[in-house]
Amino acid sequence: MTLNERIVKIEEKLPDALASDRWAATRQLAAIKKQVYRRSNARRLHKRLDGILRRLETSANRKQLRKKRLPRVTYDDRLPIVAHREEILAAIKSHPVVIISGETGSGKTTQIPKFCIEAGRGLDGKIGCTQPRRIAATSVCRRIAEELGETAGHSVGYKIRFKDTTAPDTCIKVMTDGILLAEAQSDPLLADYDTIIVDEAHERSLNIDFILGILRTLVDRRPDLKVIVTSATIDTEKFSRAFNDAPVIDVSGRMFPVEVRYVDYAGDRSDRSDADYVEAAVHTVDRICRRTAAGDILVFMPTEQDIRETIEMLSGRTCRDVTILPLFARLSGREQARVFSPGPGR
Repeated sequence: MTLNERIVKIEEKLPDALASDRWAATRQLAAIKKQVYRRSNARRLHKRLDGILRRLETSANRKQLRKKRLPRVTYDDRLPIVAHREEILAAIKSHPVVIISGETGSGKTTQIPKFCIEAGRGLDGKIGCTQPRRIAATSVCRRIAEELGETAGHSVGYKIRFKDTTAPDTCIKVMTDGILLAEAQSDPLLADYDTIIVDEAHERSLNIDFILGILRTLVDRRPDLKVIVTSATIDTEKFSRAFNDAPVIDVSGRMFPVEVRYVDYAGDRSDRSDADYVEAAVHTVDRICRRTAAGDILVFMPTEQDIRETIEMLSGRTCRDVTILPLFARLSGREQARVFSPGPGR
């Protein structure tokens, strides 16, 4: 068999391999074709082709094993996005890029990765899902794994700074946008993925904008790649035009009753300033604790220093059975995860 005939035979096996091995083999074959044209040493080239063929056969076996290990997907019909399942599945199968605008509570963050599995994604490579913050990446990963009847680190894993729970056969990989951006530097084709979901795109950080720019050019270079951009409040028309008029799917949210109360903490004092918001928040928490015994309390503060001051002031109060926890970006992943750990009190 001539070198050209062997190359054609090997190229026929490319679709059976994982995306990362397929693209690596494609680059190697392109280099060998140039050497064939220059009439380089045929024996050496045959040996290199043997190596490529062995790697592709190993990759094809891994892909088949990966197919057998894909998790069984189930859905919660109470989530509004499940009603759009067929529409989203059809869009994923038919288009390289899909824009999904889903209101808060629609279930888009946890259900779309499962839609991708049902659409046949996750076989050629991982389904990558980006989140803007570490705590979102870890909590979303655990939630999806729970819905699949597993624990994080098997079919679903996460990767954040200094911690990676993914395995070689992980199907869904949840990560911060900074992690994906760093991977793009060493692997411009992002060959480890066959699908990438950019969640919370409306936040428009530098990382997210860079990732969207990379993906915009990458979909032309990788016809096998699927990109899904999701958000709660996104300018869908702009994103659709940026990705060659990609289809837009709007999903309603699931609302819960909210009671809004405006508290005039200043009372009859006119010398209070906006700087007293920490003291006002502490006073409000104290009053809630005196009036009710059930339900957790979430206090938003603009800076880390404000958070620390609020905690210090609350710690001096006599609220029984109350655990006071901080939550901000500079905390370690373990410290951030404490807010999700159930406790005996509020």
